[in-house]
Order: sequence, then structure tokens, then C-alpha cells
Amino acid sequence: MIAAISNITVIALLILSLTAWSLDVGDSAPDFSLQASDGKTYSLQQFIGKQAIVIAWYPKAFTKGCTIECKSLAQNSHLLKQYDITYFMASVDALEKNIAFAESTAANFPLLSDPTKQVAKAYDVLAFYGYPKRHTIYIGKQGNILMVDRNINAETSAQDIAANLEQLGIPQVAQTPELTSP
Repeated sequence: MIAAISNITVIALLILSLTAWSLDVGDSAPDFSLQASDGKTYSLQQFIGKQAIVIAWYPKAFTKGCTIECKSLAQNSHLLKQYDITYFMASVDALEKNIAFAESTAANFPLLSDPTKQVAKAYDVLAFYGYPKRHTIYIGKQGNILMVDRNINAETSAQDIAANLEQLGIPQVAQTPELTSP
């Protein structure tokens, strides 16, 4: 009986400790500096005060769901580029693998590589099996967490992100009128 109570207590403490580490709306986004598939290194600090950020974490390059999600974002980039944001996909894959993945899916946005898994841990997306969960993190212009979307549909990822940006009140980029010939 005492062993059963002890086990229940340990499980309850484990659950509480896991929820204590979760990233919540209003929290400061953990800093990061990660290499990307476009040859650049991106950090949270370069966007603070300038632009909102969306990071779509994915488990593993070249898997079915991740390929579908990446293609959704690439093929529907017009939906996202109308907002004043920078957006990324991110995984714990090696940079070389993400470069190849970006090329194979025609990704027209950077894929961030976190092979040390430290940023994935900081963003509370690293699953116990060592790969990120498919979560999308929305970070405001001031560096605070606006939303953590844990229910991702890979096929409609771009449309869902655009809808969330609208709901969050992220401003749209001013459109320049097209010139017409006289």
C-alpha cells in the first residue's frame, strides 16, 4: 500500500514538474541562435522590437508528415508573406539534412537546425523519444509568447498559421498598388 502511494506521489510530482516547464502565453521566448538552410544564422534577438516570429517545429526531415507540412508552407507562402512576420520551420536534424530537405520540398523560407536539442528543450517541444513535437510557436514583436499551437494539421499548416496570425492581430504588410499602363 505504501509503495503504491509512493508511486502515485512520484508520478504526480513528475506531472507537476513537467507542466512547470511548459511554455505559456505571455512568457518571454527563450533566446536562440541557429543555423538555417539558407546559409544564415538566425537569433531571437535580431527580431526583438522589429517583427513577430513563427517557428513551426517538426519531428524529422524527409518523413511523410513533415514533408507535407513543409510543402504546405512553401506552396502557400503568399498567405504568410502578407503578415509582418518572419517564419521558420525547425528540427533537431543536422544542417546538411535540413538543406537537402529544403531543396527537396522547394522551401522558400529558412529551416532551422538544432542538432544539440538545446533550443527544442527550451521551447518545450522536445519529446521523450528525442525528436520535436509538431508544435508551432508564435512570438510577438517584443519577444513574448503569443500562442503555442499543439494541434497541427500538416496539410493545412500554412492556412492555419495565417488564420492564427489574423486572430492574434499581427499586422499585415502594406501592399503597394500595382502600376497600370495608361
